[in-house]
Amino acid sequence: VQLQASGGGLVQAGGSLRLTCAASKRTSSNNAMGWFRQAPGKEREFVGRINWSGGTYYADFAKGRFTISRDNAKATVYLQMNSLKPEDTAVYYCAIGARPYTGRETVEYRYWGQGTLVTVSS
Repeated sequence: VQLQASGGGLVQAGGSLRLTCAASKRTSSNNAMGWFRQAPGKEREFVGRINWSGGTYYADFAKGRFTISRDNAKATVYLQMNSLKPEDTAVYYCAIGARPYTGRETVEYRYWGQGTLVTVSS
């Protein structure tokens, strides 16, 4: 399974971006899919995830600003990010969970994309 994340770029604070993650196979439809991010010099952190039935779970910093959705027919997951802040600057990764329901730990995710850089200027 290969994951291809796209949609990153440079945006001003307060702006929006939509990240897309496409899987090479439809194995993703039976499992949760998650988004993580890693800022320079920091550990990778959980952003949010969507389980196989569409239920979502977000990190506190993402609640109210970020929305995850998925299209199982296209084996694709999306991360809509609004009201972006400079502290949201990071490489964003998508991942397929090892099970239909997952939490926030990286070990719960089996396949990872290569990441897409999001830079938010002040």
